Amino acid sequence: MRRGRRLAIDVGDARIGVASCDPDGVLATPVETVPGRDVPAAHRRLRRLVEEYEPIEVVVGLPRSLSGREGPAAAKIRTFAQHLARSIAPVPVRLVDERMTTVTASQGLRASGVKSRKGRSVIDQAAAVVILQNALEAERASGAPPGEGVEVVV
Repeated sequence: MRRGRRLAIDVGDARIGVASCDPDGVLATPVETVPGRDVPAAHRRLRRLVEEYEPIEVVVGLPRSLSGREGPAAAKIRTFAQHLARSIAPVPVRLVDERMTTVTASQGLRASGVKSRKGRSVIDQAAAVVILQNALEAERASGAPPGEGVEVVV
């Protein structure tokens, strides 16, 4: 297991959830929800978070269907990740499968008593926590970085 803090991002149309983990990669915690409709402003905020947290990598959730296929949403996330990778280089960006993370996050929030109206403001952060926790577990199990790397295309 590589040592170092990571950031995870759950990209939605309206909001972007951000989570971080400790340098030992044991526990993922929510950071903030970035407004996502203004994409350039979102990228600026994410760049500042990368500067602040100094992660060894940024993990971005890649939406796939339950069958594992990629649709238009995945293509949009790949483009988003490409732009992000360019703006935060040399910090690497990795795409990881995010199937069922929002469902898992929603169930967890409901179980802890968070109302759905209030939950909308934190659901993206909770999904980012699930994405990061899954990525950390995958790396611990395999010994390899999770998901796939995003190449910086200039």
